[in-house]
Amino acid sequence: MPTVSVVRDRLFEELGRTYTDEEFDELCFEYGLELDDVVEEKVGGGGRIKQGEEEIATVYKVDVPANRYDLLCTEGLVQALRVFKGFDEFPPRLSPTEAQCVVQVKAETKEIRPFVVCAVLRNISLSPAAYQSLIDLQEKLHHNICRQRSLVAIGTHDLDRLEGPFTYEALPPNEIRFAPLSLSKEYSADELMTIYETDTKLKAYLPLIREAPRYPVIFDSKRRVCSMPPIINGDHSKITLDTRNMFIECTATDRTKALIVLNVLVSAFSRYCEEAFSIEPVRIEYMNFDGTIDSVDQTPHLGPTEITASPKYISSLIGVDLQAEEISTLLNRMMLQVAARSSSDELKVLCPPYRADILHACDVAEDAAIAYGFNRVKEQIPTFFTTGRSQPLNLLSDLLRREALAQRGYTEVLTWVTVSHDENFTKMRRVDDNKQAVKISNPKSQEFQECRRYLLPGVLKTLRENRNVRLPLRLFEVGDVVRLEENSSIGAVNERRLCAVHCGTSAAFEVVKALLDHVMLMLGVEPGDGNSKSTFRLDSEDCQDEAFFPGRRADIIVGGESVGVIGWLHPEVLANFALTSPCSAIEMLVEPFLDRSA
Repeated sequence: MPTVSVVRDRLFEELGRTYTDEEFDELCFEYGLELDDVVEEKVGGGGRIKQGEEEIATVYKVDVPANRYDLLCTEGLVQALRVFKGFDEFPPRLSPTEAQCVVQVKAETKEIRPFVVCAVLRNISLSPAAYQSLIDLQEKLHHNICRQRSLVAIGTHDLDRLEGPFTYEALPPNEIRFAPLSLSKEYSADELMTIYETDTKLKAYLPLIREAPRYPVIFDSKRRVCSMPPIINGDHSKITLDTRNMFIECTATDRTKALIVLNVLVSAFSRYCEEAFSIEPVRIEYMNFDGTIDSVDQTPHLGPTEITASPKYISSLIGVDLQAEEISTLLNRMMLQVAARSSSDELKVLCPPYRADILHACDVAEDAAIAYGFNRVKEQIPTFFTTGRSQPLNLLSDLLRREALAQRGYTEVLTWVTVSHDENFTKMRRVDDNKQAVKISNPKSQEFQECRRYLLPGVLKTLRENRNVRLPLRLFEVGDVVRLEENSSIGAVNERRLCAVHCGTSAAFEVVKALLDHVMLMLGVEPGDGNSKSTFRLDSEDCQDEAFFPGRRADIIVGGESVGVIGWLHPEVLANFALTSPCSAIEMLVEPFLDRSA
């Protein structure tokens, strides 16, 4: 859960009353939050406020739900609590004005960050505390919904120092030159990449665009750089305490999340405009390569989201019989408005644009439960009775672990479900046809690039780390791997597999063959022609698994199909895992034997 730091005195001033720490802790609990800590720390500095202006203050550390982006700043938290406690009847309605600014999006941006959403806050007046809150909210959003700026990057600018219309372009790095934030000298984009390699904060974002042939950049009409997302803004248009008109832009690879981020920002800080909660939209023109307009958008989208829910459904989830009027009152406390009843059984619930966490009627029921109070819901004995038991696949897996493998002197290992691409394929001498492994889009390191397709690489890594242990070493693992599957609703399926490796002074194929015979005996499968599910055989002629040594490998055939492989591991595979002793291994599917173990 994200943690929001709020200055206690400012919070109480905005709420209109004071609380003891215990009272505020109870208030947080009622609203579904948690007061994590109360500390004394410096506030007011940071951002672009001059050092020396900070002071020591009491700060509340409040844990908020990960999907409540509107609570990531003091402004949003205060608004939610005031409505919840009845200090305000309902949050102010956001009022869009007429669009004056235009942003043209060049077609080349499709290659790198294709979307941009914008808004303008006119006649805004930020106090030092509000200014710092704005900076903090951007950071919280970047680390949360923006996924470290990979999905959305936020830029805020002093509109009075810029001139529209604006253009959002993608240019080669050597064609972008500007003075970045907090620096007075101009640098090319290539030079900035080198400079920020040592920046503790910005170096993490460099890989997002560094290898791209074109970098995204926003210009005003005089070709002054506003920002080079997702890395840095230009120093020329930086906002200060004197900013009166603020231009907000969010470039993105995910348009939906960009709209959510923009809605959260404008709803929280439009309160500081001279005409409170007035928001000026921006016209976004997406261009074709020939310079013609492809499509037009106007952001932000401030219309409410409509969710339909029945009082009966909401009452059944909470466990309390509530009438439609009661539910309407409860939802108003959570900043949700019941517009009308579409029928005797349905409520039309309007969710404000900053409540992106409301996606389904169950979310509406959750908010109604929070407003009602979980402590008020009486405990009840369930009206139905169930008996829990393990899934058949897990029972079979436990049987194999205990009686087929552990009792034969093999030691169980538990390895990572994610591996590198090399471990999945290259080091195993297997070819990746891009139709087998599930790849992780934003891996934290090269060690965790893909979901494992086989168990064997993990067992071999464990052998590598224990190669100085006295031989022979006998290891096994029973666990899931992930395989791409077009016919699956999510595009992939889990497979339960068994893998065992014998490592000794000789390959000792007879050892793993004896283990296979024992495993099959436990599964009720006898040696035979392998054409039925009650018999198995080894097929060395058609086995093509390059992880195993040719002529010393065989497919395990059951029911006319291969369910696994057995044999000597190839010397190159052993060398790739820094192993010097010969090994024999088995890897096979478990699920085909479920009906045999029933």
